[in-house]
Order: sequence, then C-alpha cells, then structure tokens
Amino acid sequence: MSFLLHAIAGKTSRVRLLVLLLGVTLAATDGLAQSSTTSNDWQDLTLEQLVNVQVTSVSKKQTDLFKSPAAIYVITQEDIRRSGLTSIPELLRMVPGLDVARIDATHWAITARGFNNQFGNKLLVLIDGRTVYTPEFGGVYWNVQDMPLEDLDRIEVIRGPGATLWGANAVNGVINIITKSAKDTQGGLLSVTYGTEDQPSATVRYGGKIGTNLFYRGYVKYFNREGFENTSGAAENDADATRGGLRLDWEASDINRLTLQGDYYKSDASETFDEALLTPPFVNTATFTKPDDGGNILGHWTHDFSETSQLTLQMYYDYLEQGDAPITVRDDTYDVDLQHRFALGDRQDIVWGLGYRYQYEAVTTNFFVSLTPPVTHQTILSAFVQDEITVVQDRLHLTIGSKFEHNDFTGFEIEPSARLAWTPTEKQTVWAAISRAVRTPTSVDLSILNNRSASQPPLSPPILISVVGNPNFKSEELLAYELGYRVEPTKQVSFDVAAFYNVYNRLEEFVQGTPQFVGTPLPPHLVIPLVAGNNQQGETYGAEFLTEWQATAHWKWTASYTLLQMHISPNTPGTSINNDSPQNQFQIRSYLDLPHNVELNGAVYYVDQVSPIFGLGEKSIPAYVRLDLGLTWRPTKSLEIGVWGQNLLDGQHPEFTSENSSVITEIPRSVVGKITWHF
Repeated sequence: MSFLLHAIAGKTSRVRLLVLLLGVTLAATDGLAQSSTTSNDWQDLTLEQLVNVQVTSVSKKQTDLFKSPAAIYVITQEDIRRSGLTSIPELLRMVPGLDVARIDATHWAITARGFNNQFGNKLLVLIDGRTVYTPEFGGVYWNVQDMPLEDLDRIEVIRGPGATLWGANAVNGVINIITKSAKDTQGGLLSVTYGTEDQPSATVRYGGKIGTNLFYRGYVKYFNREGFENTSGAAENDADATRGGLRLDWEASDINRLTLQGDYYKSDASETFDEALLTPPFVNTATFTKPDDGGNILGHWTHDFSETSQLTLQMYYDYLEQGDAPITVRDDTYDVDLQHRFALGDRQDIVWGLGYRYQYEAVTTNFFVSLTPPVTHQTILSAFVQDEITVVQDRLHLTIGSKFEHNDFTGFEIEPSARLAWTPTEKQTVWAAISRAVRTPTSVDLSILNNRSASQPPLSPPILISVVGNPNFKSEELLAYELGYRVEPTKQVSFDVAAFYNVYNRLEEFVQGTPQFVGTPLPPHLVIPLVAGNNQQGETYGAEFLTEWQATAHWKWTASYTLLQMHISPNTPGTSINNDSPQNQFQIRSYLDLPHNVELNGAVYYVDQVSPIFGLGEKSIPAYVRLDLGLTWRPTKSLEIGVWGQNLLDGQHPEFTSENSSVITEIPRSVVGKITWHF
C-alpha cells in the first residue's frame, strides 16, 4: 500500500481537506448519530442480512451472494439513492474490480480486469436479460443506457467470465441491470435534478393496478447535459434526450407470471473527431452532430412446476440508430430464449436453455470510416446446461456446465466452466473456478477501413495510415482461474477477497501490412495499412478486496482495493505493462444518518495513471483522487431534497482519451441538486 500512500501524500492540500472532512464526519457521529431519527430500509437489516443478498446472475436462479462461487458485487437501491450520481456508468464506479473512466460528457470507457478503451469489447451488459451488446464493435453505447435510476432494483456485476450462462463476449465480466417490478412502483414520482452538468434532468413516473393482479407503470424522462471543457477551454460534446417507457406485470396465477415492457428514446448530441486529409493541414478537427434514437420491447413468461422446477420464456426486439462519429449505425436485434430448471434427485439442480438471435446491421460510409459490406446479417444459435451438485450437504457444492454457440463468423464455440463453493461455517465461503470464454469477431475486426491519419514528409507523396479489418479474424480466447474468500467475523464486519489469473490467446493486434500507392482520391498517395490479426497472447493477474463495516446503527463504511497486472506479448518477457487500465484503485464510501432525517454521504476514489490509445500512439493520463460529498433531507416520507458535490478536489482532470479525437476533455468539479417527490 506504500505506493498509494505516497501518491496521495504528494497532494498535501487535498489530504488536509480530506482529513478535515473525515474529522467533521467523526464529530457528527459522536454527537448526533445516537439521536438520529432517519428511517432507511438498510438500517433495519443486520450486516449479515445485507451480505446475504439474493442474486440471479451467477446461476440464472436465486442464489445467496455470500455463498456464490463468483466475484460478484451488487449496487443496491440505497447505494443509488445516496450516491447522488445521475447515470449508470457513474454508478459503476462503486464496484471493486471495474475500471470506469469518463471520456467526456457523453462517453465512457468501462471494463473489468483490463483492456479498457472507448470501444471496449470484453464486458457483457444486460438490462432485464436484454443484451445491449453492439455488433458493430462488440461493446456498449453507454450514453443511451439512461433509464430512470429510481426504477432500478439493483445492478449485479460479475468480475470474471460469465460465458457458460451468458455466452460469447462475457469475457472479463457481466453487468446485469435489473429494474423493479411494476408492483413495487405504485403511485406517482416526480424527480428533478439541476446542476452544473444536468441542466436540467426530470423524470415523471406513475404506477397503478388493474383488478387485483395486473400492475403497470409508465415514465417519461428528459435530460440536458452540458458539455465539458477540453484542454483548450472549449466546450465539448453536449447532449439532450427524451425517453419514455411502459411496463406491465401480470400475476396470472400462483404459478404463472408475465412481464411486458418497452422503452423508446431520442437524443441529440455532438461529438468531436479528427478527420484525416490528403492535403495540408492533413487533419481537421470536426464536430459530428448525431440524432440518436432507439427502442425495445420485451416479453417474459415464468411458469413454476414446483419449488424446484421452473420454465421461463423470453423474447425481445431491440432497435437503435446511433451516431458514432463520423458514421451512423443502424442495428435491429430479435432474440428468443427458453430456460428450464429442475432438480434431479436430492443433490443435483440443473438449468438448461436454448437461444436464437438474429441481428441486422447497416452502417453509413465515408472517406474516414467504411465497412464492407455496409449491411450485414448474423444469426446466433445457442444452448447451455449447468448442473449444481451438492457434494456435502450445506458445505460443498460443485457447479459444472458449458455454453454451446454457433455464429456466422467462426462457427461453433464451446465455453465450459467448473466452480466449487465450500462453506466450512455459516460465516465463511471459499470458492474456486476455472472457465473458458471467447470474444467473437465484430464488423470492425472483419471489414473496417478507418483512415486514421495523414502526413507528407519532404520530397514524398502524402502518406495515409489506415486501420484495416481482416476477414480471417478469429475469436479471442480466455482461460481464467479464480479463487475467492468471504468471511463475516462479526455481525458488524465482512470481508470479500477475489484473486484471478487470466491467460489470453489470439488477442487482437494491428500489424503493418504492405504499403500501396493509390491514385484515388486525389492527390495520389501512399497507403500504409495496419491490419487486424490474432497476433498477441498474454496474461493478467490481480486481486480485489472489499470490506464492509457497520460502525454504529447509523453509520456504515465500505472500502475496496483493486490490483491489476498485465503482461502482453510480443513485449519483452517479464515486462509489466498496463496501458489502458490502472494498476491500482482504491475507494472508501461512508453512509451516515444524522438527526431530523438528514443523511451525510461521502466517497473517496483513487485511480492510478493509465496510458490509453491516443491517435495511433498512447497518452499518459495522470493518477487522480476524487472526493464526492452529499447531504440529503427528508422533511416528510414522500419528499427528499439532496445536494451533492463531485470531484471536489480538482477543478478539472482528464480520465481517458477518445479514440475518435486527439482532443482530451477534462472532467470538471460539479454540483448537483435533486428533489424527489412521491405522490
């Protein structure tokens, strides 16, 4: 930990401010916490109950988080409400093992356990079982995943492979965003946020009931997000959006439940990009205005045969038309999933399923970016089976299974795993896992032509550097080894430690191809291609540590630390590199209840330096310390008023670079106020 203390100690003024703030918190606790009258759901739970949260992402059924054989973390409703954060990407900063870096007001780079960039492709994200994976580059357009945070039940995050259940591209992690049932959102809600970034954001929601067993809710949300300043002082990439949605939950009988839900959004945003030119000045920084819109509709039916046997059927359609400077992408996805769970004897619990997905993609083309062909169709067929075997009752469980998929690019892919969970006592869990996962090719890997930069040396024709796809690109492969330990030594304290060692094969690398002299477009120029290939191998390893402490009945602390090391060939053997993800991250969060229904919430984050992609090279982004503080007041049970300050230690600082532009945007200090009224 000496490196962390040294890094923070170098910022003397920030440390003094942090110590002062913690001192104020301690004083408030000693003098006021005992007389607090705040009423919160989490206050009524012991830490043991908080730890034993039920999750579904590990086994596709309700399981106890404390005993789950995976590195999983849950962002709860209370975490969301107290944080004052206004978007899902920002909420993910809470998760140990995740690397969340903001590029500008509307773009993020998010990954787990390494390989971060704006178009990160090793993290699978789902919303109520609907994947928001984009076939263009295999990642997520985070700016349009913006449903009302008040409707979120929880966010389950698995660090490490989840491919056995969730399929290809669940390589380094799975984020499962789960919204509340309409039954749990009855009545009205009005939420208005205004600050230096949100100008403003407003949500109106209403839920009701038809008869005795049909529940509904509808919502409309609007936001106007201010652009951030770049290093030159100019504002970059503002956005505004409107979205709405409807959800129906029908409890048809004791054994049948049906959900039907849908959303539609429309937004206008701007994005800066560098346009390569064949004549001086050879680069033009342009602004791309992108009208984004999309929507989805999802149906989910559950039938209970018994307490140990259940059938589910889910179907959805997802549509988006997304600007991605300087092109526009149109995606249509049709998906059907059938899943059946049943018990085999007293010691086996089996889950199996079948899936079908059809994806249509159309991309506009220009001199800067093109895909060949511009329109593609892809069909994915899948099946999975997983068996949880009770080796020793209430003590030792073995979970084995595999996913089997067929895609149009690489054919069949097999992704098995084996997980072991040992609970020597009710207060301890030791788990281990070995898993295989793949990241299948995307349109970018196979067929992109991206004219990245141009120049003209003396006595030479113009030189154009182009990134070129490879139709023979293969799936990237991961073999992951994990080991974890959870313990609750007292009812007030818990610890969760996970270590991993990942071996990657056939990683993507762009290698210089044969230069070609081209006559069109004019002027004649020399093209130097950088061709995609499966040329790299590597290994990563690290650990994630989490502790929770219920200091008093009114004060809760959470702290986490993440270590990541990366060794990627063909670099010098034994040389540690970590170009795109921080080697060290640390955070502390505090929830404190004061008298008269007042809450004081705070968070401190340390993020190590990174060197992400910058044009065709790398740019070093220095380490930073971030402090967030918030104060909320509930004058009545139906009204909450809050104010938060974020990034309080810096006027502004960069967190990551854009892959479309050499302009670096800095994340500013911000203040936000929020009023929430339930009626």
